[in-house]
Amino acid sequence: MVLSTGYFPTVEFFAIAAQNSTVFLEAHENYRKQTYRNRCTILSANGKLDLNFPVIHDGSTLITDVKVDYSTPWVTKTERAISSAYDNSPFFEYYKDAVFAVLDSRPQKLWDLNLELIRLLSRKLGLTTEFLPTDAYIGEEYVISPKVESAYRGKEYWQVFSHKYGFVGGLSCMDLLFNEGPNALSVLK
Repeated sequence: MVLSTGYFPTVEFFAIAAQNSTVFLEAHENYRKQTYRNRCTILSANGKLDLNFPVIHDGSTLITDVKVDYSTPWVTKTERAISSAYDNSPFFEYYKDAVFAVLDSRPQKLWDLNLELIRLLSRKLGLTTEFLPTDAYIGEEYVISPKVESAYRGKEYWQVFSHKYGFVGGLSCMDLLFNEGPNALSVLK
């Protein structure tokens, strides 16, 4: 299975990963705007909220060469938004330090930041899937995009703001992890 890299990828991404022992991440694609490569969606008190951050191309658009732009305080804003959205979730306190440690380490490349987050979430979810970069351009076998309506209809799970919005799909897997904790893996399978 070949997927594109993502910033705090969706539940759908990890549901696919849960069905595979190895997932290849497309390391030879060009960076594309308005994708999940530097954007994720969480559920806040005001509904769906996109969290994104700026990147620097430096003339190259190869995904592994794109740099993260730390000239704005996006890490602090992101951590505050995540805390505000999930502070009342059952497992936020248990996982937040590990999640924030990756953001606070400030990896210089988009690829490195995303890979660290994917591997962290995978471990916390209890997945044994190995994530490896492709050796050459293959292209995504399964496209997960904020601009394309997904056919994925995974299992519903409890969410902090479900009393207000009902179940909301298409969110970052952080939502599943913070709300379901050790039970998250059973939601993915």
